[in-house]
Amino acid sequence: MLYMLDTNICIYLAKRRPASLLSRFQTLEQGEAVMSAVTYAELRAGIEMQPANRAHDEKILSLIVSRVPIVSFEEEASVAYGFLRAAIPNRRRDALDRLIAAHALSLGATLVTNNEADFRDYPGLLVENWVAAA
Repeated sequence: MLYMLDTNICIYLAKRRPASLLSRFQTLEQGEAVMSAVTYAELRAGIEMQPANRAHDEKILSLIVSRVPIVSFEEEASVAYGFLRAAIPNRRRDALDRLIAAHALSLGATLVTNNEADFRDYPGLLVENWVAAA
């Protein structure tokens, strides 16, 4: 099974909590968890907005990326974005969340997030919350 980690899950991993999330993550084989290039962009923005912590945050992000490869946003993800945008045209959501949802959908990946409400009603998108399961 392929899992795409949402930005908030990567932040939890960086903070090494909750323990149950770390335990669940450690059960995965290499390559079972990926990160969207969109998520990586959000994490990079967070580092840029807190320059005092840059060295530490860069190190932590490098460790995460060594276990969770970054997946490029390809044509299939763009097609999935168009599908999701048309499926729920009047629903206002964060554009980055919609891109992440489309990316997961295009890969057939289950999106792992602690913000389930942000991804509710996207047709075909599988979502798991490893924090709530804690």
